Amino acid sequence: MNTGLAIALIAAALVVGAVIGFLIRRMLAEKKIGSAETEANRILQSGKQQAEALKKERLLEAKEEILQRRNETEAELKERRAEVSRMEHRLSQKEENLDRKSEVLDRKTETLEQKIAENDALRAEITETLAKHQKILENLAGLTAEEAKQELMERVEGEVKHELAQRLDELESQFKEDADAKARNILSLAIQRCATDHVAEATVSVVQIPNEEMKGRIIGREGRNIQKLETLTGVELIIDDTPDAITLSGFDPVRREVARLTLERLIADGRIHPARIEETVEKCRREVEAVIKQAGERATYEVGIPNLHPELVKLLGRLRYRTSYGQNVLKHSIEVAFLAGIMAEELGVDAATAKRAGLLHDIGKAFPHDMEGTHVELGVNVARKYKESPEVVHAIEAHHNDVEPQTVVAVLVQAADAISASRPGARREDLENYIKRLEKLEEIATGFDGVEKAFAIQAGRELRVMVKPEDVSDDGMKLIAREMAKKIQDEVKYPGQIKVNLIRESRAVDYAK
Repeated sequence: MNTGLAIALIAAALVVGAVIGFLIRRMLAEKKIGSAETEANRILQSGKQQAEALKKERLLEAKEEILQRRNETEAELKERRAEVSRMEHRLSQKEENLDRKSEVLDRKTETLEQKIAENDALRAEITETLAKHQKILENLAGLTAEEAKQELMERVEGEVKHELAQRLDELESQFKEDADAKARNILSLAIQRCATDHVAEATVSVVQIPNEEMKGRIIGREGRNIQKLETLTGVELIIDDTPDAITLSGFDPVRREVARLTLERLIADGRIHPARIEETVEKCRREVEAVIKQAGERATYEVGIPNLHPELVKLLGRLRYRTSYGQNVLKHSIEVAFLAGIMAEELGVDAATAKRAGLLHDIGKAFPHDMEGTHVELGVNVARKYKESPEVVHAIEAHHNDVEPQTVVAVLVQAADAISASRPGARREDLENYIKRLEKLEEIATGFDGVEKAFAIQAGRELRVMVKPEDVSDDGMKLIAREMAKKIQDEVKYPGQIKVNLIRESRAVDYAK
């Protein structure tokens, strides 16, 4: 009984506790809700205040920007108004100037019309006076105006004929001078456009050997090898005390070339005996003949003469191994062909014939020295033999004045031959004199006061002189040039003429550091 009561009391107490706890939790929840609503209202009110403040701030900034833009616009407008005002002022001044000029022009026009009227009146008066004077002169002279005019015309005609004759003489002299100048220009043009190299050769060739023992092997037992070489090639071998070298001597350059090639091949091969020498000589002779043919063909192609007879082509190739006073004859012939062709083109003459004659003019030098006759006679004979034209044959015959030149081509070949042979440095005997002449020209120029530098250029045809601008004036240059030219005429021997060219130049130099 007591236990059941106790349980019931405990249950009732638990129920009462639960109810009381529920009521307490509800009260706490309502309190928290009220506090949250209060906080929310506070935050909302604060947000509204901040938004209102931000709005006012943005409005203020917008107003300030609008005010600034307005001030800038007003300033720009003010400036433009001022510019327009200035332009209106300038236009007003221009209108005033135009008005004044118009007034001046009107006054000048009136003055001009008045002068024209006065001149017309004066002209009429002069015409009347001339008529009166003419009548008086006719009465005094006893001649009419037509008769006086006729007499005057006859007198003037006689004077004009005399002056015309003098003028014709002057023109004739001038034409001769112009022709000489034209000829000099053509020659200088041909020389400048044709500047070929010059090859100097001698009558001996030197072959290098590896050691002194090789000399004994070349001589051979009892001199059999060297005798075989000299017999087959026709060239003398000089074996002396010159270290590591053997000299080949002979006037025929083709034979000397065959001997040189043979000796070089034998030295390189090492087998030196009569049978080997004979085989090598024959092989080298064929090679040299091939080289000669190629050289002749190359010369004809270079000059532009493709239809030359094959024998003449071979003879041209032989000129590759022929020299005259140190000048290679094939190079010389090619140069003469070009020079003659260029001058012929300038003069309107057949350039192909001039080139052909120039290329063949020294063909006689291709023959051995032991053949009878000069190289001119040999060249004429071989040209006729292979049916060259009479004009080409005549040019070959006349290029050394053996006969008088009868054609323009012959004269051109003669001139081209002289130009090529006398070109400075072309021939060994003229080189020393040429250098001395250039040195003398420069020495004369540098001997004048105020001359800084002097250069002899264009093969001695021009003396270019640099003068000091602080020592020589423009007027003084003319006097120095005249005195320098006169001194050159008195002290130097030279062909043609020499141009004295003085240059006065001022310069300012500085450096950026």
